[in-house]
Amino acid sequence: MEQWQERLEKSGSLEELENLRIEIFGKKGFFAKEFEKLKTLPKEEKPRVAKELNIAKERLFKALQAKKDKLLAKEIEKKLKSESIDVSLYSPKGFKGAYHPVNHTMDKIIEYFISLNYSIETGPLVEDDFYNFEALNLPKYHPARDMQDTFYFKDGKLLRTHTSPVQIRTMQKERPPIRMISPGAVFRRDYDLTHTPMFHQVEGLVVDEKGKVSFANLKFILEDFLHYMFGDVKVRFRPSFFPFTEPSAEVDISCIFCKGEGCRVCSHTGWLEVLGCGMVDPNVFEAVGYKDVSGYAFGLGVERFAMLIHQIPDLRVLFEGDIRLLEQFR
Repeated sequence: MEQWQERLEKSGSLEELENLRIEIFGKKGFFAKEFEKLKTLPKEEKPRVAKELNIAKERLFKALQAKKDKLLAKEIEKKLKSESIDVSLYSPKGFKGAYHPVNHTMDKIIEYFISLNYSIETGPLVEDDFYNFEALNLPKYHPARDMQDTFYFKDGKLLRTHTSPVQIRTMQKERPPIRMISPGAVFRRDYDLTHTPMFHQVEGLVVDEKGKVSFANLKFILEDFLHYMFGDVKVRFRPSFFPFTEPSAEVDISCIFCKGEGCRVCSHTGWLEVLGCGMVDPNVFEAVGYKDVSGYAFGLGVERFAMLIHQIPDLRVLFEGDIRLLEQFR
């Protein structure tokens, strides 16, 4: 038995140990042959020899298991050392990260207006009816409220449906002149190819003494801004309706996919709607206590711009976190 014990101790690998196990405990191994010999022993000798064989077998089996555990631990340690990574070492093979297309688009928009000395204003995501609707010339039961499917809370609070409440809050705490944008998340009950329950807007507001701000100023700024975002495109203004501006306009650019010739994306019109704007309605100024002022406002959807710039067909993929999409913007 000592020779088996010695050989077990000297085993240097799991493969060598497995061969030894078969040699000792296999069907044709050492113990199988020793138990076979019991048939030839006198009857009175069989119990004693069988007992000794079982004790020896159990002892060798425990020794084999102990040796196996040691070798396994050694193998794991060796593997861990070979696969270890020194995170402090510089690797030229490392991949660079990238902005999410929505963040990239938002930053580009903000950079433009910062260069024109616009301030960046923020406000709460949870608003009340006054800031989200009434102060923006949307009194209760106004039919224009149906334009925005709102998430309400039981206490009457709501998730803001646009960032326009930030404009009201800014006018309440500051006096003209005001030149600001309010980027941020907004919420509406909608979900399809071009709408999601949460999305991002950038809204702008300029207010000054009466006569110092005109629609011509608004038109110049927006045309320059759209050329900055989309390059050499045509820009047109179409009369429209927004409760908080009068006159109001929708702004279109010539289709960046077909260059204005007409395609599926622009519904064969040659134009893409990108934002809304107008001169601030006097009722909005009255709600914040402003007198003898004029101003203009505009608003755009950041995801809409991101989809056009990066040619993304489905708005929902911007929020799914699919690595196959995101790594294209590295």
